[in-house]
Amino acid sequence: MLEDISGDQIKEQFKSNKKLRLTTMIIGGLAVIVLGIFVYRQFVWSPANEKSKDSYWEGLNLAVAPDSTDAAIDELSASVKKYDGKIGGEVAQFTYARQLMEKGEFQNALKELQGVDLNDTYVRIMAIGLQADCHSELEDYEKAANMYVEAAEMSDNEFTAPLYLMKAGLCAEEIKNFDKASECYETIKDKYTAFASQKQIDKYIARVKKETKK
Repeated sequence: MLEDISGDQIKEQFKSNKKLRLTTMIIGGLAVIVLGIFVYRQFVWSPANEKSKDSYWEGLNLAVAPDSTDAAIDELSASVKKYDGKIGGEVAQFTYARQLMEKGEFQNALKELQGVDLNDTYVRIMAIGLQADCHSELEDYEKAANMYVEAAEMSDNEFTAPLYLMKAGLCAEEIKNFDKASECYETIKDKYTAFASQKQIDKYIARVKKETKK
């Protein structure tokens, strides 16, 4: 039997669903790993950036340590100001934005993420995806949905693409754009079968189709 879920319930599901929240946390952790690989490559091949490397190292260590968000923010904020435009400064800015999100400062995090300029596909995907997260938390669901789709379309992979399409669909439902939500869910079903099976995507497709018939 098809479950009926109201707009408020969709919103609650989006914010409290443990699997989605866990996946978001995994992406946060993956972002640190991807940043590490990217920065290592850049500093090996671009020694001119060596000095800026130290600008974020302490802040990055604090960012992954438990109960150290405030300390990480203080350290990274100073690094961003000192080395803006250098690779170390840009990495610090990305990590700084993630810490601001941990504190619930989504508007400030959004501003920082918009200023990150790193020439790496996966870092760029995550920067767009995190901006979408900020817009969602600020309840600008239309902007969030569009940016999730943008992030999903930047790389056709089995991890970030279906996750961001899923988030886009949930945000589209929140603003009652059921056609857009259906398109996102159908794309997941057609292209990302493992993710679709895990999330029981047919349930979401049936739900939005029911809404479009009202």
